Amino acid sequence: MASFKAITPLILCVSFIVVSVTAQLSSTFYDTTCSNVSSIVHGVVEQALQSDDRAGAKLIRLHFHDCFVDGCDGSVLLEDQSGVTSELGAPGNGGITGFNIVNDIKTAVENVCPGVVSCADILALSSRDAVTLAGGQGWTVQLGRRDSRTANLQGARDRLPSPFENLSQLQKKFRDVGLDNNTDLVALSGAHTFGRSRCRFFDGRLNTSNPDPTLDSTYADQLRQNCQAGRDTFVNLDPTTPNTFDRNYFTNLQNNQGLLGSDQVLFSTSGASTISTVNNFASSESAFASAFAQSMINMGNIDPLTGTNGEIRINCRRLN
Repeated sequence: MASFKAITPLILCVSFIVVSVTAQLSSTFYDTTCSNVSSIVHGVVEQALQSDDRAGAKLIRLHFHDCFVDGCDGSVLLEDQSGVTSELGAPGNGGITGFNIVNDIKTAVENVCPGVVSCADILALSSRDAVTLAGGQGWTVQLGRRDSRTANLQGARDRLPSPFENLSQLQKKFRDVGLDNNTDLVALSGAHTFGRSRCRFFDGRLNTSNPDPTLDSTYADQLRQNCQAGRDTFVNLDPTTPNTFDRNYFTNLQNNQGLLGSDQVLFSTSGASTISTVNNFASSESAFASAFAQSMINMGNIDPLTGTNGEIRINCRRLN
């Protein structure tokens, strides 16, 4: 009993710390300091999509890759500089783009609210807009993150999910950052309902002498033809509605038409709990939309810097 009494205050203290950090994020954080930040971000993302139909997918990928390495702190945006080794050298960040869009958003926000809105929050807001502008359901974005003054290259190497990983490996990486390894994993993978991938990230599945049995053969023939131009050729992640945010990603998995191996394992791993989740989302647009919105909120809550920690970068690519 004495040991229990000693442990109880510690548990309460830890619980208070966790709750208080999350509580510092608020949808109204900028109401008095930059009240129109959401409309500014929305306008720039909308403009970017007029000339680049991959803009939305690029922004969500940046947010995802940011949050999985030491939390949602804008570290993925940092380039090499004095005292900072960029995370962009990690294999998982190979070919990652969209920095020009983030720069445009930051410039627009700074013109109205200088030194107020973090780059980490810009990634969170722009990801929501990327979804709604592609026909998906929005969500209330929690705000108040601050930007890191460091990057973690080794963390990016170790923690970012890979298109070549099996289900167990993917589930572990989601658990390691505090996300659910079923619903969050499947819902967030659904972001591959738009955007494109380079052939190099899936062409190992197209080996004619040993083809991936979980890849539809007709679809595989189509992909071989698409990739004849080279391994850096871009192919739509969703062959049915490539620029629309919808549930077709999941019906593709049911038809063995997941482009990346890490997509198809969600449905084709025997006995996996993720199979029923894929089936649920494939049958219901609203079930996917609601789950995706909640999972984006969950991901956005991973270890944010708040209060006086970190900084508000003026240039998202460089420390102040």
